[in-house]
Amino acid sequence: MAQILDPLPPEQSGKIFCCYVNATSKIQVARISNIPNWYFERVVFPGQRLVFEAPKEAQLEIHTGMMASAILSDNIPCDRLAISEPSNYEFHTDSQPAIDPINKKPIVQTINTKTGDTKKPLQVAGLVYID
Repeated sequence: MAQILDPLPPEQSGKIFCCYVNATSKIQVARISNIPNWYFERVVFPGQRLVFEAPKEAQLEIHTGMMASAILSDNIPCDRLAISEPSNYEFHTDSQPAIDPINKKPIVQTINTKTGDTKKPLQVAGLVYID
């Protein structure tokens, strides 16, 4: 997921996707301050998952909110938070797609998306209520 408001500087190479989860009951601020010419700061609510793109050498600072202040509670190298993008083979199955019994449509539908000069299938999973 690219950062729309504050994209990485063009001279940065080796970008990785990262995921941080606020497992506390307090509001946190996640900040990366060791990358020149780039500002990254997000509020992360309790239980919220933050997915972002960062250079491999980035350090994620976690500031935990207290009454009228925040304390630097952790400093995590972003390469420890790295996640991999799912590839097509992880979604591909040889069986027939499951059918939603109510709408009579496949639960997983393929949407063609255009990126650059190529089209890639984007698979969207539907939610089904089973009683």
